Amino acid sequence: MTATTASALAAGLGPDGLSLKASLARAERRSRMVSFALVAPLLLFIVASFCIPLGFMLYRAIDNPEVAETLPATVAAMKGWTQGGVPDEPVFAALAADLIAAQKARTTGLVGKRVNYEIPGARSKFLKVGRELERAPAGGPWKPIFAKSDPQWTDPVFWSALKRIGQPMTAFYLLSAVDLRLDQTGALTRQVPDQAIFLDVLFRTLWISLLVTISTLVLGYPIAHLLASLPPRHANLLMLLVLLPFTTSILVRTTAWVVLLQTNGVLNDVMVWLGLLDERIQLIYNRFGTVLAMTHIQLPFTVLPIYSVMKGISPAHMRAARSLGAGPVYAFTRVYMPQTLPGVGAGCLLTFILSLGYYITPALVGGPLDQMISYFVALYTNRELNWGQASALGAVLLAVTMVFYAIFNRLVGIDKVKLG
Repeated sequence: MTATTASALAAGLGPDGLSLKASLARAERRSRMVSFALVAPLLLFIVASFCIPLGFMLYRAIDNPEVAETLPATVAAMKGWTQGGVPDEPVFAALAADLIAAQKARTTGLVGKRVNYEIPGARSKFLKVGRELERAPAGGPWKPIFAKSDPQWTDPVFWSALKRIGQPMTAFYLLSAVDLRLDQTGALTRQVPDQAIFLDVLFRTLWISLLVTISTLVLGYPIAHLLASLPPRHANLLMLLVLLPFTTSILVRTTAWVVLLQTNGVLNDVMVWLGLLDERIQLIYNRFGTVLAMTHIQLPFTVLPIYSVMKGISPAHMRAARSLGAGPVYAFTRVYMPQTLPGVGAGCLLTFILSLGYYITPALVGGPLDQMISYFVALYTNRELNWGQASALGAVLLAVTMVFYAIFNRLVGIDKVKLG
């Protein structure tokens, strides 16, 4: 230590001439900046691959651009309408101008499709009046043309609904995802019975996921205990068999179950040959096949967290309990099993959450009443092209997942969950 450094320290100053407190704060700030720089790539990856798509999905669940973008003059004209009756001629003139432009841009069907979600039959009305407006003389009057095309164009309730649909944001998709809707007067009511399907689908999704979670726990707990108890040479071989399904895709594993479970498949052949069955039974395209195939796929995700916790439990605990007079069952249930709960919680939570989003397996081995909510998300995304409804279903599933996560954290404590 030089004389200058020694004198600085004696005076309460750091090597840089600042006070020791300021020097320590600068060093800590520099250390935090270095740490942040190291984790920044991972943080950016999470934001780009998870947060942004999730935010975009939530936004699409309330986004309502079709009417506002296709009929801008009509939306502006209806702002001054008090909804006390049928709009005046200026509103019909604005709608006529918008529909004539939409006919040229071939977007009439798009706006009609959006209105049709809330007013059945509206799409055909828009297409019909759009064709008639193209042939109508310029300058109007337009209101008689609309009235002649369809009487509903002079219905105040229809126009009230159209004004609501013209808002840039809507709760329609989210309400529909829980079987609710706004009627043509704007009052909240239940969805009509023949369209109220999403709550049933949501409860079905939760029930199937719960069955799969219970099945994997019943099968996986003994396997994990055996893995943790065997000598390393045998445990490694058994672990290889547990991890073997990861070498093939979910689609291949599900297709294999289709071959095994069909009426003329391997399992029916074996049970008939053994005399267990007199007639072949239906093992596929039902709830049994769905749960069985999903259990096979999810089993490693339950086994691995439980095994990792069991591997850290000292055998001396069980020996001490036995030496104090506890029987094998009592020692296992009161000494060993409570120590495995963090792994059980992690495995069950992981399996349950992953099961909520299954699509391929129920679609291939399940029946019509076994399709989960992801099937309808894919349906509205790829076939119906209704991204608002697909996003709303995804948002509801996300909310349900967060609720179960909060309940689990409240009852068990997420800080007690261990994945390894």
